[in-house]
Amino acid sequence: MRTVTVVGASLSGLYAARELRTQGHDGRLVIVGDESHHPYDRPPLSKDFLTGHADEDQLALTDAEEAADLDAAWLLGVRAAGLDARGRAVLLDDGRTVSTDGVVIATGASARRLTGAGLTGVHTLRTLDDARALRAELTRGPRRVVVIGGGFIGAETASSCATLGHEVTVVEAAPLPLVPQLGPDMAAVCAALHRRGGVKLVTGASVAALRGTDTVTAVLLSDGRVLPADVVIVGIGATPNTAWLAGSALALEDGVLCDEGCVTSLPQVVAVGDVARVGGRRAEHWTSATEQPRAAVKNLLAGRTVTSARSVPYFWSDQYGARLQFAGRYQDGDTVRIVEGGIAEGAPARGGFLARYERDGRTTAVLAVDRPRPFMRARRELARDTAPVDPVAL
Repeated sequence: MRTVTVVGASLSGLYAARELRTQGHDGRLVIVGDESHHPYDRPPLSKDFLTGHADEDQLALTDAEEAADLDAAWLLGVRAAGLDARGRAVLLDDGRTVSTDGVVIATGASARRLTGAGLTGVHTLRTLDDARALRAELTRGPRRVVVIGGGFIGAETASSCATLGHEVTVVEAAPLPLVPQLGPDMAAVCAALHRRGGVKLVTGASVAALRGTDTVTAVLLSDGRVLPADVVIVGIGATPNTAWLAGSALALEDGVLCDEGCVTSLPQVVAVGDVARVGGRRAEHWTSATEQPRAAVKNLLAGRTVTSARSVPYFWSDQYGARLQFAGRYQDGDTVRIVEGGIAEGAPARGGFLARYERDGRTTAVLAVDRPRPFMRARRELARDTAPVDPVAL
């Protein structure tokens, strides 16, 4: 391939660019990004950056030396507006067209918004610009903060706001946060971290409306309760950025549909990261964004699927001074067994714990709270025991 275009100056886009050079692509490399920033690390946005313990220069994923080594043409602050039917040209919203022989789609996802999100004081936390605006508001003195959504972003942001001394309430529509990921028993244990951190958790209630004229003043719940609010943070998930691909030959369904090797219906187009639905699953985690590009680029340069991107899912989250780590997949019916540490008064005990999820006598997932070394050993065992057979290699 003479030219490869990476659409998305994201974590997964940067890793794809690195893989292209590592795996021997010495032709033209174009990286398109809708933000004006070079790739940066997103996980710290809800934690160290929000609390002021990290600055923007510490978020950068590249430096001048690496940028020179990549020898890429960076087209930043411009959106991709379309992909031609054969996948041989990327159309930009400023009218330019990038002719290309191969495409890596790494456009990520955008935060879902609520009706009324245009009010001053209502924020999402997905991008550096989002984090800048929220951090500025949280430094103006004590605030009544309502976080809508108890997932990882919501929990981490609530934790940061509590650390800064704000009065925080988390609203979660489900009976407990993180049940799909952790199951009800462990979700209840991790939910107790909110209480321990001095944050009020309201579950089983959805948001009916945001109140305010120009500035948000309250959150109205579906059961009639009203939560006064100076700041509202919406963390209700994300939508894959695929609108620009409408009319292309690619199959789209909650992301770009790919095979197990991140290859789309066009062999010269692959997708990685939050926007990619690989083998029927879309995983919005840092590890997926960093692991998928290796296989995706290998298959792109080969012109067909020669290797799989499958791996054991892994994610972590820092909340209220505790680190949660999870590997594997939870399914209904799994039994959970604490093998190290314990639980005290419904919350992780001092020193945390390590839990194994089991099904039919086999470990299917592991969860740790503040037990990093035992967790890494258990994760390696899980990866070894569940490693799929690669039919191509076979």
